[in-house]
Amino acid sequence: MKRLGKVLLIMSILISSIVINLNPVALADQDKTWDKIKERGELRVGLSADYAPMEFERNVKGKTEYAGVDIDLAKKIAKDNHLKLKIVNMSFDSLLGALKTGKIDIIISGMTTTPERKKEVDFSDSYMKTKNVMVVKKDDLNKYKEIKDFNNKKISAQKGTDQEKIAQNEIENASITSLSRLPDVILALKSGKVEGAVVEKPVAEAYLKQNPKLDISKAKFNDEEKDTVIAVPKNSPELLANVNKSIKDVKDKGLIDKYLTHAAQDMEDNGNFFTKYGTFFLKGIKVTVLISLIGVALGSILGAVVALMKLSRFKILSWIATIYIEVLRGTPMLVQVFIVFFGITAALGLDISALICGTIALVINSSAYIAEIIRAGINAVDKGQMEASRSLGLSYSQTMKTVIMPQAIKNILPALGNEFVTLIKESSIVSTIGVSEIMFNAQVVQGNSFDPFTPLLVAAALYFVLTFVLTRIMAVIEGRLSASD
Repeated sequence: MKRLGKVLLIMSILISSIVINLNPVALADQDKTWDKIKERGELRVGLSADYAPMEFERNVKGKTEYAGVDIDLAKKIAKDNHLKLKIVNMSFDSLLGALKTGKIDIIISGMTTTPERKKEVDFSDSYMKTKNVMVVKKDDLNKYKEIKDFNNKKISAQKGTDQEKIAQNEIENASITSLSRLPDVILALKSGKVEGAVVEKPVAEAYLKQNPKLDISKAKFNDEEKDTVIAVPKNSPELLANVNKSIKDVKDKGLIDKYLTHAAQDMEDNGNFFTKYGTFFLKGIKVTVLISLIGVALGSILGAVVALMKLSRFKILSWIATIYIEVLRGTPMLVQVFIVFFGITAALGLDISALICGTIALVINSSAYIAEIIRAGINAVDKGQMEASRSLGLSYSQTMKTVIMPQAIKNILPALGNEFVTLIKESSIVSTIGVSEIMFNAQVVQGNSFDPFTPLLVAAALYFVLTFVLTRIMAVIEGRLSASD
């Protein structure tokens, strides 16, 4: 009996181990990602909402909301798991970085698998099959009938996508223009910069409805059909199992066709350009002004501290300030934005919104330039005033506060105004991490309207109005200060 008991114990252990290996849900206690999602009660889905009919934004009674096939799928996954849904909208080529650093939980953005991506993330079962086509100008349909006709031609595709890979692998000696956003890919074709654009068929058909001068070439790629999948973090078995469970239900019930029909209805034209998309630009103006004001205000405070450090008699403070200024002025602001956005989460484990990260990046960047402006203003004040103040018994800090700085600020005000104007324009860079300022919303409208050009003109006009008004205000202030002299 004892021997039989031992045999049964060994068999039970073996069976348990087999079940665990076959059933990823049994590894729930190892799935930290799923535990965090359940604890938070919210599923954060990353996507690039300029890819209709898969995902896009639309205006409903003055409010913006997300719509499309991927949005409906995300809603189902969240509902099936009793979670709230949060959509995180950013550029497509930033999504994998956001997933790996914990900014988002999954990616649902018309994504396909590649060997490179499989090394970084895991993928769900396929929820939709799609194929890629070559979009050309309608006048060129007879000119480009086969893929070989595009050899040695200029081709555009969205950066970091399967379409870019196909263009590189299947078209001989093609000059590939890889762009971050699909509307830019279409704009390159419409403006004659390229001869063809590789696009997913459902998305291409949506663009053709709004661009009658474009059409789909009869040329066919070797690898026509691709599985559309969801990306999840590595080693997240329970999250993956739950996602696959929802996908199976979607396929069993044939819901993708319903999602496509729903997306087509949401894309219907129901007004002119400004009534449909005016709220997007108004929202962008508010955010642009907000982050620019904060950038200059906090940047001025931080810049003043750095300027005083650089002027300090303590060499170590001067060296620190010099390194700070040179590093920030010597690196692109785009790099700084990405370092703050991804680096804070990775290094400190903090979940900070894209708006706050973008604002922090603007403050840090502007502080380096403002520090040099303030230092120049202080040095412009006659040295005799410092000597006179000290001879009257004022301390160094009292002299700087009551004598030197008021004169320095008056001298540097025009330069600070110029920095504010510059910051308003440079704030467009934070659109890359999903901050909904003017440029970001212009890009959203590009994807929703299938008009790659008009939103850019509107954005340019808005930036001009903001900077022109600010310049006039600064001119009035400078005039009053000059009169006081």
